[in-house]
Amino acid sequence: MGKHFKKFVFFTTAAAAGMYTLNRVVDYTAGMKNLLKTDNGETYHWKQGDIFYTKSGNGSPLLLVHDLNPASSNMEWDKIIRKLEKSYTVYAIDLLGCGRSEKPGITYTSFLYVQLMNQFIQDVIGETASVVATGASTSFVIMAQAMAPDNFKNIILINPDSIQSLKAAPEREQKIAKGFLEIPILGTFLYNLQMHEKKIHSYFEKKYFLKKSLISSKMEDTYFESAHKGKSAGKYLLASAQGNYINVDVSNAVKNAKNLYIISSRERKDAISITEEYLHLNKNIEVSYLSNSKYLPQLEVPDKLFGILSMFLQSNTI
Repeated sequence: MGKHFKKFVFFTTAAAAGMYTLNRVVDYTAGMKNLLKTDNGETYHWKQGDIFYTKSGNGSPLLLVHDLNPASSNMEWDKIIRKLEKSYTVYAIDLLGCGRSEKPGITYTSFLYVQLMNQFIQDVIGETASVVATGASTSFVIMAQAMAPDNFKNIILINPDSIQSLKAAPEREQKIAKGFLEIPILGTFLYNLQMHEKKIHSYFEKKYFLKKSLISSKMEDTYFESAHKGKSAGKYLLASAQGNYINVDVSNAVKNAKNLYIISSRERKDAISITEEYLHLNKNIEVSYLSNSKYLPQLEVPDKLFGILSMFLQSNTI
């Protein structure tokens, strides 16, 4: 029994040491190119952690909110921000748990981001703002408007999540999986497997872009760096997202929303049926469909997206 126990301890220790080493190697390699620079931005000292953001341009305020994924950052808007800043004062943030913002080891919820949205608008922008949000971030932006409608002028949702999918609550399996991801060494190792360079490449080819020829290595490297910045502490956000802790039923908020717009990529899976969910609740929502793009049209077809954004942003002038 003693020999078996010693072997168990030896192999367990060796495995932990190996995973720790691999984790550190991933952290180092992900940041080698230093694509996520901070010298062009500012910091909002929020109660849950420092929030990195950039501010540029002149005009009425416009807040850009990237997809809620630890691999995402405000670099998602790089191809369109220079066009927007000619007419607007553009704020582009890295959400808590993403990019250059802090990544605390907490449970991330929709209400957490609702608070971030409203407090950022009140404390940093200081006046009513238009907001453009992508994918998984659209739900908490809708809820933020429901909580503090005076903060919002227009809300434009790019490829929002299905309303039905947002009703899914944490169950036993998700809670267990979340716990595993949050384990110090093992959880980081499991996270790194999910946020490996090859996985990110797969996301771009299968989910983010329609045309593979438009995917650049710099885009993928930026997402890889964002996912692992802060010693891969993005795992806490991923654990919460996969555990359905960020989900929230937006049905009532959508029903009562004003000045709400949706931009949907036709080639995205279930694009039309998802949009119909929103229109069923609120007939006043204006919708525009984009062709030749999938989940991230701001990176794939920025000129087309800019044209639609300009139309929607100008449709409700104060």
